[in-house]
Amino acid sequence: MLNALSVDVEDWFQVGAFERTIRREDWAGLTHRVERNTDAVLALFEEAGAKATFFTLGWVAERYPALMRRIVGAGHEVASHGYDHARLFTFDGAQFRADLRRSRAILEDASGQAVTGYRAPSFSIDRRVPWAHEVLAEEGYAYSSSVAPIRHDHYGWPESPRFAWKPVAGSPLVELPVTTAKLAGRTLAAGGGGFFRLLPYGFSRWAIQQVNRRDRRPAIIYFHPWEIDPDQPRVEGAPLRSRFRHYANLSVMADKLRRLTRDFAWTRVDALAAQEAERAA
Repeated sequence: MLNALSVDVEDWFQVGAFERTIRREDWAGLTHRVERNTDAVLALFEEAGAKATFFTLGWVAERYPALMRRIVGAGHEVASHGYDHARLFTFDGAQFRADLRRSRAILEDASGQAVTGYRAPSFSIDRRVPWAHEVLAEEGYAYSSSVAPIRHDHYGWPESPRFAWKPVAGSPLVELPVTTAKLAGRTLAAGGGGFFRLLPYGFSRWAIQQVNRRDRRPAIIYFHPWEIDPDQPRVEGAPLRSRFRHYANLSVMADKLRRLTRDFAWTRVDALAAQEAERAA
């Protein structure tokens, strides 16, 4: 079964864990490592023969348009991650629409590819923003992968479906949640990112096998380019929990990703969107 591999393209200082520690107005003056790290991800995918979707911040594409062209040239999808990683509950509907339009224009100009997919920063589509899917549908997006159907201290919409669903009546828009697993009646995060980096690889392999074999559905996995960069700068002053989550196991992440690309078959998120939309209907 083909599973979907995705990369949330943002730099080490743009993550939600540091949003109260590092000011956006200071980003331009910090050391940028997103281009070199994303190129390393592209090399890893080339080695494995894997295709993926790169959910990219407009802020990054604006500064590194050649990187966007390299992503597309390697056969991957460029999709939107918003402009500067602002969580959706900080917007109203009009502000979200403006952010979508700004990001899409930058991404399409940089990549030369139509942008049809969206992932909310920090999976911030939840019950607090009931208008978000409607705006995405009105803006012509084919799919969103913005919901984490779990309980988490930073995000989550545990009442939402675990697999593809149609959030707007009469619209082709499909929501493709990141992967979760079921264990003893509990829904566990198993979609990648920090969970993949911090937990033993065997857990992720088991979770994906469970989704593929028992549920007969594709898994949707994500990670960030900074997660394969153990030499990135350290942020002082951030909460201890945030620093642990961000820096733990960075040195082992690349090897874990190589195992993941060997053990399963991978494709772009847009390649699964039509198939999953039909199921959701």
